[in-house]
Amino acid sequence: MKHIEILMGDITRVKADAIVNAANPVMLGGGGVDGAIHRAAGPELLAECRKVKAVNGVRCPFGQARITPAGQLQAKYVIHAVGPVYHREDNPQALLHSAYEQACELALENHCHSIAFPAISCGAYGFPHQEAAEIALAVCAQEKFSQLTIRFYLFEPPLLRIFQQALTTLFT
Repeated sequence: MKHIEILMGDITRVKADAIVNAANPVMLGGGGVDGAIHRAAGPELLAECRKVKAVNGVRCPFGQARITPAGQLQAKYVIHAVGPVYHREDNPQALLHSAYEQACELALENHCHSIAFPAISCGAYGFPHQEAAEIALAVCAQEKFSQLTIRFYLFEPPLLRIFQQALTTLFT
C-alpha cells in the first residue's frame, strides 16, 4: 500500500502534520511512548492537554482520540489515541480499531496530509503484537484514509518485523 510505511525510529523526532500519542485516558503524560512524547514536546503539550475537558478525570476514554497542538515537536498536532488495556476489556479489538480510526479521522478533519503512529496498546497495555498490527493496518488501509501518508514508527526490531509482515500479508 503506497500510503503506509513501517519504519524503525523515534516518533518524537518525526516531521509530520500529526504525531499520534499512545495516551492514557487522563492525557497528562505517562510511561513509554506517552512519556517520551510529553518530554520531547515540552510543557506546552501538558498545558494543551489540561485544556481538554475532563469528565471524572478522563479526558479521552478508551477507544477514542483527541487532538492538541504539538508543543516543541516537529509536528503541528499530537493526536492522543487511547487504546485498550488488553486483559481488562471484553472487546479490546473493537476499542483498538476505534482508536486508530478516530486518530485518522481527526487528522483528516484538521487538514493533515501525514500522520505518524506508534504501536498503540502494544507496551504496558499488553495487546498481542500480531493482532494489534493487523488491526492497525486494516484501519489505516481503508480507502477513506488513502489521502493520508501514514507511517508507523516502531522502536524495537521484533515489533517492526511483525508490522512489516502484517503489511505484506494484508496486501498480497
